[in-house]
Amino acid sequence: MKGGRLYRETKTLWRWFVYRRLRTSMPIARRRVASTVGAVVLAIFALAFSKAADIAMAWFAGLFKAAPLLPLILTPLIFAIVAYATKRWASAARGSGIPQIIAAADIPESETAGRLSSLKTGVLKVVLTLLMLLGGASVGREGPTVQVSAAVMVWVHRMLRVPITAGVLIAGGAAGVAAAFNTPLAGVAFAIEELAAAYEQKVALLVMAAVMISGLVMIGIAGDYVYFGVLQSALNLRQTLVVAPAMGIAGGVMGGLFSRTVLGFTNGKHGITALLKRRPVLFAAGCGLIVAALGILSGGTTWGTGYAPARALVEGGRLSIWFGPAKFLASIFTTLSGTPGGIFSPSLAVGAGLGNAMARLFDAPSSAVVLLGMAGYFVGVVRAPFTAVIILMETTASRSMILPLFATALIADAVSSLIGRERIYHGLSKAFVPGPEESSHGD
Repeated sequence: MKGGRLYRETKTLWRWFVYRRLRTSMPIARRRVASTVGAVVLAIFALAFSKAADIAMAWFAGLFKAAPLLPLILTPLIFAIVAYATKRWASAARGSGIPQIIAAADIPESETAGRLSSLKTGVLKVVLTLLMLLGGASVGREGPTVQVSAAVMVWVHRMLRVPITAGVLIAGGAAGVAAAFNTPLAGVAFAIEELAAAYEQKVALLVMAAVMISGLVMIGIAGDYVYFGVLQSALNLRQTLVVAPAMGIAGGVMGGLFSRTVLGFTNGKHGITALLKRRPVLFAAGCGLIVAALGILSGGTTWGTGYAPARALVEGGRLSIWFGPAKFLASIFTTLSGTPGGIFSPSLAVGAGLGNAMARLFDAPSSAVVLLGMAGYFVGVVRAPFTAVIILMETTASRSMILPLFATALIADAVSSLIGRERIYHGLSKAFVPGPEESSHGD
């Protein structure tokens, strides 16, 4: 009798123990499955977006070759169409895409975060960015990749009924950076510097797992390629002491001016800024006309992401000294137009142009000066020195340049902060943060 009772009590206790273990472990298992599946899917999305972007730029280059003056009509028209479509149907997709994820990560459970990181917004972002590339706009695909990657990660988590936290958005965005450049370390660095305001160990593990998985998928499909080509030169100590400060100051000044101009226009509510923003479609068409003229005058080098000219300069080629200033203006007017598109690649291309123009001033290998120009200007714009160094080291296989890169990046960051205190992505993210009424409603 006692034995039967003991058996029943033991069986009940065992069932209770198993139930508790399953109840505790199932959410963790679902979260891990969601992160794994999300990282695989977003890597495939990123690769498809990259190929589509290359096709769009090739089509536009073919049109320009066949009819050199056609961009004067086509580019303003596409700018206007995309500006109208963005304002009408996809306001959450305007601009880079990184500010949206920064804003969403601050309020992950709100309606606003759901709109900024929805799959619909991500898909519209990709389509509109491809249209901009088809029109010769100076835009990158990395910022849009961050937004669509975060959207994919959120979508997979919702499908598996896993709660959406800031870590989910940060991990998706970081994996997007890693997939866009084929640079896993840069994805982690970018999450630390830009996406995560309060970086916790739990989030760090999620980020690293997502970055690793998306990186493995990219390597498995596209191969272990070096994004900007292999740097074949380096600087000695004497050259570093001269070139790094010069490129840090120049890049910090130019990048800081870009950032301050964009933030000033975005936040401006009075004067000519307000007047121009009242006619967004017409203003976008005007920006497109300027971008078209710059492209024609530069022989087409300022259109698109700027990847090809930057790679040519890193590998020792030379371009006109006007490439850098022309790409700088094309990037500013494209960004101010209010259309979707990133500033990552264009900023690196402008920096390459800056290095190309200044290389003549130094007794140093031009490709090394170009690399430091990329670091200086990119940090001047984005104010993320660690991310810049890791990206450039990974995309050019230039481990020997790590100390000059760090010196340039830190100097550029300090100089840029003197021109404008606010970092561009965080400043732009404020436009996507809801007001008090919407915020309380979302809670």
